[in-house]
Order: sequence, then C-alpha cells, then structure tokens
Amino acid sequence: MYQSDVINTISDIFYNSQHRVAACGNSRFPSLILSFESIRLAIIDAKNRGIRQRYIFEITKENIGYCKELIGIIGDDLQIRHSNDIEANFVLNDMEYLSSITMKERHQAVYSNVKEIVDQEGSIFETVWNKLLPAKSRIKEIEDGTESEFLDVIYDAQKARDIYIDLARSVNNEALLLFANSRSMTRAYRLGVVDYLIKASKKGASIKIICPLTRENSEIINQISERAPSIRILDGGEYHSGLFIVNNAKFIRFEIKEVQAQDFTDAVGFIVYSNSKVSVYSARSFFELLWNERKQYEKLKEADEMKSEFINIAAHELRTPVQPILTSVDLIRSNMKGSRHEESLNIIFRNAKRLQRLTDNILDVTKIESRSLNLKQENFNLKDVITNTLNDTIVVKYNSSTNNNRIIRLYYQQLDSFIEGDKGRISQVVYNLVDNAFKFNEEEGGIIIVNTKLEDDKIITSVKDNGQGIDSNILSKLFSKFKTKSYSGTGLGLYICKNIVEAHGGRIWAENNNLTNGEKGATFYFSLPVLSIQQQQQQQREHL
Repeated sequence: MYQSDVINTISDIFYNSQHRVAACGNSRFPSLILSFESIRLAIIDAKNRGIRQRYIFEITKENIGYCKELIGIIGDDLQIRHSNDIEANFVLNDMEYLSSITMKERHQAVYSNVKEIVDQEGSIFETVWNKLLPAKSRIKEIEDGTESEFLDVIYDAQKARDIYIDLARSVNNEALLLFANSRSMTRAYRLGVVDYLIKASKKGASIKIICPLTRENSEIINQISERAPSIRILDGGEYHSGLFIVNNAKFIRFEIKEVQAQDFTDAVGFIVYSNSKVSVYSARSFFELLWNERKQYEKLKEADEMKSEFINIAAHELRTPVQPILTSVDLIRSNMKGSRHEESLNIIFRNAKRLQRLTDNILDVTKIESRSLNLKQENFNLKDVITNTLNDTIVVKYNSSTNNNRIIRLYYQQLDSFIEGDKGRISQVVYNLVDNAFKFNEEEGGIIIVNTKLEDDKIITSVKDNGQGIDSNILSKLFSKFKTKSYSGTGLGLYICKNIVEAHGGRIWAENNNLTNGEKGATFYFSLPVLSIQQQQQQQREHL
C-alpha cells in the first residue's frame, strides 16, 4: 500500500466502526496517527458516535505530549494503556483489521474483513489489554520522575532506530555520544540524529561526541562546527559498539553487526536500552573515562607535534654550520700533516662528524614519526651496496681510531642478490650495524663477520662480532628510541634501521652469541625481499 492508502484505510476503520475500535502500536504510533488530519477527524467522529475506543502504546517521555492530546480528544484516560515492549502495529473495528502499519511511502500492510481473523486479533488485544498499566499511572510516573526502571535488549532493528531518533529528539540538557566508527556518524546524519543534536545545542544543551575523524565524515564534522560550535568532538578509535546517553536519564548501547552498512537497520545487531540509574551511571562513567583519555591523548599529541617541530628546526640549524666546519678542517689537515696541530684538528673533525651523524639521525627520526620518510625505489645488487659501505666504514674507523694498537678484522662473504629499494637507506642500515660492531669491539683481536644468505624469497644479512654482547636489560627494547648502554651514542641508530628495513617489507632482529660454545658478542640480522628469479636474471645481465 501507498502511504495515502494506509491513511485512508485507518480513517475508514474508525468511520465504519459500529461498537468498538482498538489500536496497538509502538512509541511512535501516537505521533503518526495524530499527524494526519483525516485520522484525527475520524477519531473525533467515532467519539461523537459513542464508539468505544481503546489504545495500547509504549508511552515514553518523548511521546507523552501526543498521548495527552489523544486523551483530550477521546475524553477518557482509562482507554489508553501502556506496554513496555510492543512489536505489533494494528487497528481493528468490529468487521475490519489492518496490521503492520509504518506509514512510509510504500509498505506491505495487511488488511482483512474476514470475521475469524478480526475476532482472533480482537481476542489477542483483549488478552494483552487486561495485563497493562493505565496511561494515567504511566504518565504520572514520567512527570513525577518516578518512571519505573527498565533494561531491554531489542533485536528489532526498526524499533531500535525509532528509539534512537526519539532519544535524539528528547535531548534538552545533555547528550553523550560514542560512535563506533566513522560510518556510524554518517548513518546518524541520515536519520536526522545530528540535526536534533545541533538544535539541542543551540538551546543550551551540552553535547559531547567521540568519533573517528576521517575523510568519510569530514563534511558532517564541518557542518557541526559551523552550525553548533559549542558541540565538542574528540577523535576516537574503532569500537565494536556505540553509546548514546541522554539527559543523564536514559542510554542505548549499539552492538554493531555490519560495520560498513549504509543504513542503521542493516548495521545494528541489537541495542541495550535502559533508564536504570545504576546502568546509566555505569555508561556515563565509561564515556567520561574514555573522553578524558582521548582529551589527554589530544594534549599529548599536540605537545609531541610541538616537540617534533622544535627538534626538526634545531637539527636543521645545527646541520647548517657543520658541513663548512668539516670541509674547512679537512682542508687545513691536508696542509698540516705531521705538524703538532694535526691531532687537535683530528679531534675537531671527529666531533664535527659525530655532530653531523647526530643531526642526520634526529632528522630521520622526525621523518619517521611524521611518516614522511620517502624511499627512492630502484633495483640494485645488495652485494655492491654492502661492499661499498664496508670499504667506507673501514676507512672511517681506521682514520678516526684513538687506539692505534686495536686491530679489528672484518670479513664479508659476497653473494649476488638483487632487491628493489632505496640504495642509500639500505647502506645506512649496513653502516649503522657495522658501526655498532666496531663500537662494542674494544679488545685486541676483534672480529666482525658480515654474511648474506638466501632463504626462500628473502635475503638475510647478518653482522656478527665477538665484542661484549647486548645487555640483557635492553635486549627486548633494543630497536626502540634512546635504548643504549653506550656513553657515546644516542640510541637512535637501531630505531632508524628498524623503520627503514620495515619500510622495505623486511624484518630486523638481534641476539647474543652462544657463550656455551665460547662465542662472545652478538649478531644482528635483517631480511629483505628479493626480486623474482626472472627479475634477478635480467638484473644480472644488465649488471654485466
């Protein structure tokens, strides 16, 4: 039936009645029947003809005005009764029956004038009627604030939607709303819930919303900010359920069934609906706890962004004068070899180089944390990168050694392995690992072994030393920021290595060598995905 057909049929049932009319509906039914003038006139006509009219509704704080209006029309509050949980919507008289009325543009309503069906539905109405609370008592409960407590679990998605909308309409003091995900806000917007909250905010209600802020709901967030700037919104995570607390008196908790569903009725599995003081208090406490946690997170995030910005600026400012110092000192050193000032110049050069590495590391960390560490993708032979890096490392270490008697032997097993990635960043990883091996190899006879091996579709590079090993207190946090036992390091190198390797789709880890076999020191490993056999063969041909 079309909406107009449903309205006309309801009106006819009242006009055609000879002795009785009975109507049963959910909490929205009173507003629906009184919104249409033709039905209102039919009710008045039945009353004037002395027809007995009886109504069963779920009377709530939200529809109490409509219920009072209907009592005024029929002139008898005893002919309206309250039921907490009504699924049926129907109207019947002595000879006709119409059920499942939702009054949409088009709906499958059931009409019958078969006497047996009409009598059967009338009997059901009588059975329910005799067990229900008179409207007068229910209305007094609501108006006196002595409404009996309830806690309902509602699986009917249509009814859950109606309760959601009615609660949004009723906001006059406060609303606390937790959206389970960003799409939950778009569903609420389509239902009109957001508009009701905006209207309530303009009338002075306090509104707090926790919701993931994404591109999907950014336009809605902007609308709220423009139309009701007093509504406070915090960025939230993804949850399995949502929460809506209204006027510190009622709440509903949504259990999400289909996260990506467009419509509310498709998304929600069931709701928990309650006015229990204990339940409302618990729900409110949970919301406030989450609100304070998200608020604190926002403050920490803001402070962290300010700190990162300051560090980034400071690192750039430090970096600028370092290169001219290195260039000038190196030039002076080349002209003063063998002079008494040579060692002093070496000290200046080493510390300037150390400062340069420190500023580079700090800038890399800020890029990693701001997710702006860009990789230059190209295909290359890992063997060449490691060989060149080791040659540079050896030169640097021997040229900068303060202990000329310390000799560290470095071995490397060469293996062709072509990968796709950022050649400079992979070289940085190798340099840092070998640099660490030199740093913790303080005794005479130190050995560093760099090895590579193919394992399935990965190339695993290991850097093994026979130094002092990894302190057990930091082994589990080795690749976190500032974790070091060295007095000459910042603890940033391994953190940067981890992020570079993982950005290439690899993994990095470390372990102490087996002391029971007489092996001191530690071994660091990192794996990287290699190109396919066909790609590798092509690269080898090009390499030749």
